[in-house]
Amino acid sequence: MAADLPTCCNRSIGLVLFDLDGTLADTAPDLAYALNRTLERFNRPPLTFEQIRPHVSHGGVAMIRAGFGIDQSHPDFDGYRKYFLDIYLENIARETRLFPGMEQVIATFEANQIPWGIVTNKPAWLTDPLMQQMALTRRAACIISGDSTPYAKPHPHPILYACELVGRSPEHCLYIGDAQRDIEAGRNAGTATLTALFGYLGESDQPDQWGADGSLQQPLEILTRLGLSPPADYEQSGSMVS
Repeated sequence: MAADLPTCCNRSIGLVLFDLDGTLADTAPDLAYALNRTLERFNRPPLTFEQIRPHVSHGGVAMIRAGFGIDQSHPDFDGYRKYFLDIYLENIARETRLFPGMEQVIATFEANQIPWGIVTNKPAWLTDPLMQQMALTRRAACIISGDSTPYAKPHPHPILYACELVGRSPEHCLYIGDAQRDIEAGRNAGTATLTALFGYLGESDQPDQWGADGSLQQPLEILTRLGLSPPADYEQSGSMVS
């Protein structure tokens, strides 16, 4: 079976797993909206989208730190975070979209019978409604959230659990993410890894030191890495021909 699989990073690939925020989907607009609504509610000045974007991959705690300039020891931290997450849940797919070219990528996997899935640190009560509203739940071979296992990334267990559910060996899995913990999790699990440079990297990030097997400037490079071509019924824009 492995001999017939596409190859990447000197190994055959039978499963592709994605981080969610900043890798598969561009969730930053909705998270930025929720943070600025929260700042407004508590009489704080809003932040620009450019100020917010690098913090998105690091979750609600990092967002509140960035917005309010406080850490979890502050007595109001949990209240601000709860308000922020409530607003986010209400607006979870307001502007969130797959990154340009990503629909083409996953459609190509499906056309070639290569399963793909999600491994994210986002909790299931946020991951599941987002995947549902984006009509991706039934398409994904697995959806592993931050609370699906006793551990979260950079621990390898969520990725190993995803491989187990889909019935693929980590040796034949590719994990793609935009944060250091993603690459560490993939490496610790024994998968091939690629860094999504189009994701939510900050100025202090040094992806060239994370030890990934390669990097991606944009999603369609995933297909190039795997030697795959988009389905014939896709236009170059990535839209299905009707």
